[in-house]
Amino acid sequence: MEASCLELALEGERLCKAGDFKGGTAFFEASVQVGTEDLKTLSAIYSQLGNAYFYLKEYGKALEYHRHDLTLARTIGDRIGEGKASGNLGNTLKVLGRFDEAAVCCQRHLDISQEQGDKVGEARALYNIGNVFHAKGKQQLWGCTQDPGDLPPDVRDTLQRATGFYELNLCLVKELGDRAAQGRAFGNLGNTHYLLGNFVEAIKFHRQRLSIAKEFGDKAAERRAYSNLGNALIFLGQFNTATEYYRKTLQLSRQLKDQVMEAQACYSLGNTYTLLQQYERAIDYHLKHLLIAQELTDRVGEGRACWSLGNAYVSLGNHRQALHYARKHLDISREIGDRNGELTARMNVEQLMEALGVNESDLSPCGSEFEVQGMREISFYGFVLPLLSLSVHVSLFQKLSRDPSDEDCFFDLLSKFQSSRMDDQRCHLDDPNVENGENDPALITSPQTEELFDLIVSSQSRRLDDQRVSVSNLPGLRITNNNLGHLCVDTDPQEPSDDFFNMLIKCQSSRIDDQRCSPPEGGPRAPTVPDEDFFSLIQRAQAKRMDEQRVHLPSEEQDGPDSDPSGDSS
Repeated sequence: MEASCLELALEGERLCKAGDFKGGTAFFEASVQVGTEDLKTLSAIYSQLGNAYFYLKEYGKALEYHRHDLTLARTIGDRIGEGKASGNLGNTLKVLGRFDEAAVCCQRHLDISQEQGDKVGEARALYNIGNVFHAKGKQQLWGCTQDPGDLPPDVRDTLQRATGFYELNLCLVKELGDRAAQGRAFGNLGNTHYLLGNFVEAIKFHRQRLSIAKEFGDKAAERRAYSNLGNALIFLGQFNTATEYYRKTLQLSRQLKDQVMEAQACYSLGNTYTLLQQYERAIDYHLKHLLIAQELTDRVGEGRACWSLGNAYVSLGNHRQALHYARKHLDISREIGDRNGELTARMNVEQLMEALGVNESDLSPCGSEFEVQGMREISFYGFVLPLLSLSVHVSLFQKLSRDPSDEDCFFDLLSKFQSSRMDDQRCHLDDPNVENGENDPALITSPQTEELFDLIVSSQSRRLDDQRVSVSNLPGLRITNNNLGHLCVDTDPQEPSDDFFNMLIKCQSSRIDDQRCSPPEGGPRAPTVPDEDFFSLIQRAQAKRMDEQRVHLPSEEQDGPDSDPSGDSS
């Protein structure tokens, strides 16, 4: 029976390493069913089961097994194991948005690692605490409409805590000579500086991240770095350079055969070319995004592509095609229950129909070849989406192009876009993969910070204790005289070999670094659109100003073929 438990666990480990987490969990669960009297072996199995369920996004199961692992580690007096289990538990709680509990668990991992002189564990714990504050800051940024860098005090404090822990992590991994970990730290520092509005600093760190990614031949990390560089350059108004990085993102996505990231790169290129007023090229990339979204049955992304195409065609003065895509956007929004998208699309359709002088009876069914009976074209550039059309932003950029020194106007415009972060279109975790934030040592050693953690620990410790289970009730544990009474590990000659634990340690060494991901967000998900892209911020930041942005359509006499869109109100 003991051999069977180990054999099943080893097969589960092999499958997980090969990326088959579903198959791996089946073997690990089978090993638990067979059971073992060895607490250390069972702890290792719990740890790996928690990891596998994490990757499968079954976070409830992951929490269950990481808690079992923590209970056993404490029972057998394994302080290093207790620290790792606490770190895994903290990372899982972070993904669920339970940031205060996550911080307590990750802080425990840090304390134990420092107590045991475990520098590698200490570096990982610092990294994970930074991830918790980074994720919390991103959540706090949701719906925030301040100018870039002009953040509410609580948001700024949270993000600065993240940078502080990331900088401590970077110092330690430099001391350890861990170049791969340095790359992750640079990426996270770049991302958190981006959220703080420090775009020049963000670019500096992302370039260092890019250099290390190339050094390791890590194409996925290289792609993320290019994408993040493009994002930051957008906010500095360097659109041409941004397109160069987005093109490299697109090229690498195709090399990696990653259709989702290919679609995201096309989306970013399409919108950047819109800002450059190169509408034909913008349409080309939005059509590519649309095709991939349709192929992947991403209806939310398909709707976003139609919305973007409508904007581009409006800017070209082709209101027939703009109406075609506005109607498709309306149909998709109704289908997926996107009320904001439906309202936006309906108003766009109404305005375009008024501009074209047609009504519903003149229109053929949407989705077939677009035809309008008796349609008259007029030259009209004053079309404004209720959630702030990209054409309005283009008109503002035209104003800026006539007066490049008007820096305040430029950042006024950017403030309309910035409410959250386009951040993790990079990695996965993806993203989560995703690299995260920054570090200020003063923040870590300040009395206020220590008081904060003392307060959190005191408030959470009782709850965490309540969540523990009795050792005798743990699944897969066979009670024997050797472990009766919660004694330490069985020293029976049949205990697993060192090879088994060496293998587990190797697997664990990369586990905590890789299990990052963004907290769940409300609303429909669009895999082919960056989670928090620059252009989607338009809708969130402007949602409350919908009515203020509506304009009356000018009469035919007032608008000629050379109408200037820069005259639109915002």
